[in-house]
Amino acid sequence: MAIRVAVVGARGRMGTTVCAAVDDAADMELVARLDVGDPITSESLAGAEVAVEFSVPGATEGNVLALLDAGVDVVVGTTGWTEQALDRVRDRTRLTDRSVIIAPNYALSAVLLMSFAEKAAPYFESVEVIEMHHPDKVDAPSGTAATTARRIAASRAEAGAAQSPDATQTDELGARGAVVDGVHVHAVRLRGLNAHEEVLLGNAGEQLLLRQDSFDRASFMPGVLLAVRSVQGRGGLTYGLDEVMGL
Repeated sequence: MAIRVAVVGARGRMGTTVCAAVDDAADMELVARLDVGDPITSESLAGAEVAVEFSVPGATEGNVLALLDAGVDVVVGTTGWTEQALDRVRDRTRLTDRSVIIAPNYALSAVLLMSFAEKAAPYFESVEVIEMHHPDKVDAPSGTAATTARRIAASRAEAGAAQSPDATQTDELGARGAVVDGVHVHAVRLRGLNAHEEVLLGNAGEQLLLRQDSFDRASFMPGVLLAVRSVQGRGGLTYGLDEVMGL
C-alpha cells in the first residue's frame, strides 16, 4: 500500500523537487502540498502518514511541532537546528508517539563523506572543512559542514587526539574561518556552484582529501525517499541518515 505523503514548503526549490520525486515513486502518493500561509492541521494534511518539511530555518521548528500534533511522522530537510530546538522536537515525539528524521544532508554521498571523515580524523594531525555553495544560500556555515566538524571533533576527542596545530596569532579579517568545536570551517559562496564539501586531513608528508559534490537538487531525493520509507515506527527523533543506512 502506498505511503501517503504531504510536502511542507512545496513551492520552494527543494519542495518542488520533493513533490516530483514522491509523484514518481511507485510506493508513495502525494496527498497534500502546503506552503507559507497554509495551516498545518489534520484536515489540510489530507490523510498523510508522513510529511516532508523543506521550508526555512525560521519556520521549521514550528512546522515540525505542528505536524507532530497533527498526527503525522516527519522527515525534515531544513537546516539551522540548535540543540535546544532538537530537544523540543524530541520531547514532542514522546508526547505524540510519532517519529521524526532530521538530516543535515540527504545526499547519500554526503552522509558517507561524514562517516568516512569521522573514522579518519583521529589518525591525522590536522583537519579542516571547506563547504562550497551557490550565493543564494542563506546560512553559513552549512548544516552539513557544521555537523561534519562536530563529528570530527568528537571522534578526535574520544581518541585523545590533540587539536590541529595552528600558529596563527592575528586574524583581524577572519581569514581562518569559523571554528566549530575546535575544527576550522570555511564557507565559499560562488555562482555556478550547487552544494559541495571537502574535508582535508594532513600528516607530515601526506594528505587525505575527501570531497563530495551535489550538482543538482535531484541528488538529495534518494535520501529523502529512503527517510520517508524508514520514518514510520522508528519512534522519537533520529538525527542524520547514518542509522537509517546502517553506518
